[in-house]
Amino acid sequence: MVVALLAVAGGLSLAFGRFAEAAAISAVLIINSAIGFATEARAIRSMEALRRLARVKAGVRRAGREERIDAEDIVPGDILLLHAGDIVPADARILDAARLQVDESALTGESAPVEKSTDPVVEDAPLAERTGMAYRGTAVTRGTGVAVTVATGPRTELGRIAELVASTKSEPTPLEKQLARLGRSLVWMTVASATSVAVIGFLTGRDVLLTVQTAIALAVAAVPEGLPIVATAALARGLWRMARRNAVIERLTVVETLGSTDLIITDKTGTLTENRMSVVRIMLEDGTVVVDAAHGRFTVDGAAVQPSQLSPLRQALIAAALCSDVPLVDSDDGRSHGDPLELALLAVANSADLDRRTLLAATPEVRREPFDPHVKLMATVHIEEEGFHVAVKGAPEAVIQAASRKATVAGVRALEAQDRESWLERNRTLAEQGLRVIAVATKHQSTASALPFEELTLLALIGLLDPPRPRVREAIAACRRAGIRIVMATGDQAATARTVAESVELIAPGDPTEVLPGSAIRPSAELTQDERSRLLAAPIFARATPEQKLWLLELHRENGAVVAMLGDGVNDAPALERADIGVAMGLRGTEVARKAADMVLRDDHLESVVAAIEEGRTIFGNLRRFIVFLLSCNLSEILVVGLASLVAAPPPILPLQILFLNIVTDVFPALALGACEGTPGGVGGSPRRPREPILVDRHWRRIAGGATVITAAVFGAYAFALEGLDLEVGRAVTVSFLVLALSQLGHVGNMTSRRSGALRNEVTRNPWIWASLAFCLALLLASVRWAPLAQVLGTADPGPQGWLLALVAGLVPFTIGRLAHLARNIESSRPPTAACS
Repeated sequence: MVVALLAVAGGLSLAFGRFAEAAAISAVLIINSAIGFATEARAIRSMEALRRLARVKAGVRRAGREERIDAEDIVPGDILLLHAGDIVPADARILDAARLQVDESALTGESAPVEKSTDPVVEDAPLAERTGMAYRGTAVTRGTGVAVTVATGPRTELGRIAELVASTKSEPTPLEKQLARLGRSLVWMTVASATSVAVIGFLTGRDVLLTVQTAIALAVAAVPEGLPIVATAALARGLWRMARRNAVIERLTVVETLGSTDLIITDKTGTLTENRMSVVRIMLEDGTVVVDAAHGRFTVDGAAVQPSQLSPLRQALIAAALCSDVPLVDSDDGRSHGDPLELALLAVANSADLDRRTLLAATPEVRREPFDPHVKLMATVHIEEEGFHVAVKGAPEAVIQAASRKATVAGVRALEAQDRESWLERNRTLAEQGLRVIAVATKHQSTASALPFEELTLLALIGLLDPPRPRVREAIAACRRAGIRIVMATGDQAATARTVAESVELIAPGDPTEVLPGSAIRPSAELTQDERSRLLAAPIFARATPEQKLWLLELHRENGAVVAMLGDGVNDAPALERADIGVAMGLRGTEVARKAADMVLRDDHLESVVAAIEEGRTIFGNLRRFIVFLLSCNLSEILVVGLASLVAAPPPILPLQILFLNIVTDVFPALALGACEGTPGGVGGSPRRPREPILVDRHWRRIAGGATVITAAVFGAYAFALEGLDLEVGRAVTVSFLVLALSQLGHVGNMTSRRSGALRNEVTRNPWIWASLAFCLALLLASVRWAPLAQVLGTADPGPQGWLLALVAGLVPFTIGRLAHLARNIESSRPPTAACS
């Protein structure tokens, strides 16, 4: 509508023979289109670069080697290695499946995951019943599989659908809708103002051409041509800054939501801790082994021991190495990649000369039971000389419950009730030291298909150290200052969760706050008011499943919180989809989690979430900043033209001069304001209310106040130039033109936040501001001193006195704005007056 209004104004100018105005308006439209195209192209390139940062990886087997490559590099014939949490990168035929399930709801609409197998199906089976195929874009929810690629890109089932909907128009984001509503409101206000001035002019008998010229000038003055350009540039730059701070975002709606976030639900491992685990304790029935895996040292009571000489220790290390999800991938950097816990277990086994490849060569894996978060156990089944060997690992309480025997130096013994209590007490001891604890067990069976989680022989408890991240305390403190609450919901034990929470200062040491179990979380409809209040107040949840995290998220959202949810697993995907902001881990997260999330952390740091929130608030603050600036400038132009028309005074500024200012003093400073950085010291203030409009009452007051002061400065200088300096009308108009331009440029300095310094602030620290001001001042000087441009704009050199008057009057709005800002700061820092008794 803004562009249409300018086009109408140009047509009217042409109809009334104002060819210069028509040409100028056309030039404005061309310049705006060029700037808009360049800005939009840069924004698109930025978004494409962000997408490249979050490319999907896929496991393949090529030339007998397993490796991970970009999914877009998959070609027909590639052998795909599918694991729970992967996004299937191409259409493929299943060659092998171990409890493989795939969520095909995005393709078929069926909500239940599909069990995949190598069994044949009928030739004309519908898509949803082709159990021997895996399709691009679907999610592996359980198990593992091997498949051969048969179609990629547009030849896949998903690709065919994508081609059908390629022409579908995308819905605008809420922010774009708010900007569109604001633009429509300004257009209708412009039409009403211009019409009123024209009607008054006709009724009072003014010249028709002058009346139309004034109405066109008013229409041109009211339109903030730079608004869509600057908004696009600010969003694109802000999203790129987030990516540089390791938060990759593709959805513009996240920018709005980040400014309103007041609750973060996070896991412990990898966000609050370093996710750099190492085995430090192995508890056996006969004693505790202290481990220095980096140097291959194992000691008991200070004396060195060799795993080969201590049978339970050797068996425990073998079970830990065999029962692993780490793929045997030869990566480019020569390192294994996978879950840090799994890598730590392989590292401690390697330090005892128990290499997993060698173990698998001796006892090949024939079956596996992937980790199930409900039973908290995982198992692998291996061929041995007499039957099958089962290696099991999982949560200590689950393994202890499933065990009926224990391994000792003297041999295998029955596990009695008191033994279970003793092992559970040892587990609590390790957990209270802040260690993550898992148990390993084994069994021998005659068939590969026998149930693996029964009649186990308990081998050991393994304690792993995962130190807190060095900057996480500062991140948590920054969240508190910003009015953001952090809730830890971990799958680990309560004692471990409490110890870590105290170490990162999520709670104070010795804080009696209760660590609630995940079992306390139920759907909202099943909770009493007391249970609801207890869950909403709790800062730590232990042994929480992904489903329970989803219920907790929904409970907080029902309570009015704007929630950012951090997740990494395939089971976290529903919560990531449901959260106001779903945040996936880029390093240890699954492809399913990354696809469901709004934001992906490239480093898995909580600090990156805080940085993203800071950037989100900065982006929205910049949007408000340049909108307030643009509307202040445009309103001042409306007042200057409109008031002069109402009092039948000669216009203090010409239509072409207004167009020139709208390009020079509006767009370039506004673009620079959109690039302002955040306040040093990190995120601060309070979250924005979710449904708060772009401009609230205080912003409209700033717009009205700034426009009024600029208008007063222009009229004051114009009157003094005519009466005090006795300048002719043309030179006096040039003075008012210069005052309006300098006032608007000076008003840039008033676009600071309420808590910033009067002279040292986010605006004065922005080098783009100074560059834009210098550029605009050069153009302003050229508009008067360069004859061809001066002739087009109708300006004339006002002489030394006129220049001095323009300079002094042009500084008035900036001076008044800074004094008002200083007065507000003094008033807000003054302690409240004590009430009289």
